[in-house]
Amino acid sequence: MKSKFHPDKSGYFGQFGGAFVPELLFPNVKELEDNYIQIIESEEFQQEYKDLLKEYVGRPSPLYLAKRLSEKYGAYIYLKREDLNHTGAHKINNTIGQVLIAKKLGKTKIIAETGAGQHGVATATVCALMGLDCTVFMGEKDIVRQAPNVARMKMLGATIVPATSGSKTLKDATNEAIRYWIQHPETFYMIGSVVGPHPHPDMVARLQAVISEEIQWQLKEKTGKTTPDTIIACVGGGSNAAGAFYHFMDDENVELIAVEAAGLGVHSGESAATSQLGEVGIIHGSKTILMQDEYGQIKEPYSISAGLDYPGVGPLHAFLYESKRATFMNATDREALDAAYELTKLEGIIPALETAHALAVLPKLTFKKNQVVVINLSGRGDKDLETFIKYLE
Repeated sequence: MKSKFHPDKSGYFGQFGGAFVPELLFPNVKELEDNYIQIIESEEFQQEYKDLLKEYVGRPSPLYLAKRLSEKYGAYIYLKREDLNHTGAHKINNTIGQVLIAKKLGKTKIIAETGAGQHGVATATVCALMGLDCTVFMGEKDIVRQAPNVARMKMLGATIVPATSGSKTLKDATNEAIRYWIQHPETFYMIGSVVGPHPHPDMVARLQAVISEEIQWQLKEKTGKTTPDTIIACVGGGSNAAGAFYHFMDDENVELIAVEAAGLGVHSGESAATSQLGEVGIIHGSKTILMQDEYGQIKEPYSISAGLDYPGVGPLHAFLYESKRATFMNATDREALDAAYELTKLEGIIPALETAHALAVLPKLTFKKNQVVVINLSGRGDKDLETFIKYLE
């Protein structure tokens, strides 16, 4: 389908996007740009991709009517259960697709960055499945707070490289991955979100679009119509939101709500609410909205959730924000924790801390009678149990 929210020929969503890469990486980016759409749209790719999503990942993920949550907030609230995917999050949709593209391009060595560890686990998983070499870059701070996922990656055979500079979180892991990519251009960089130089944001969005594709027919079965009134998803880089929004972006009747991490408060100095605090600039190979000081240096983000403390958003989300197609909200650490505890007690589902930010805006919204709301439950909370327990005490 053709959409005004697809990038133009130069890889821009409005004024955002592009490919700002060192000369050594230009051949890699160009090779991918010249081939990714043709590969994705080929019958061979689609057959293998869909088979793996069904038989290996466990798709389609359920669209679950959360009855007690719905009763509390006065709307029909459906949860898109990406937490039930193999590896526990939406990230596997992207890595399954990218590993097939990498193999088609003849790549045998894969690198990736990770924050919460879910993308790292998903990357290590598909590399184990396909017999490929895997190196994952992860912030030293995140290695400590996401220890269960680090153990999983190691068990899957991945090499973990700690990022020890800056805030020692996702931004710094991405920096280290890109440095390594420059030094080893023969590797395939499996970016985990809708960030980075073109064509990565568009490629990742297309691979995650399986989420909104399923929402359409699942809603049809449950409600008789293919579109919800509102879709809510958390946003760091923004891949789970891109996937949930994808097939609805051109339908102005569908309200899109993106939720960022406010940390200790939007203006506390300890936040990752990029749309509120950021300005136009360049980060990790693309022009987008990012948090920066008066000298253009990147400000350190903060969030209790390792997957949302990124100082920018993907260029697609920057365009959705600037064009006012999506409403950007935010939630503090405390609000996210409270939302996680609420879902657990009302529905018996423990969400990831990232996902909890999307749930946290429910008390801030006013719903009409019979309003259909879909929340993308992007990951499960096993990896965050230590944090949840700490704040319960």
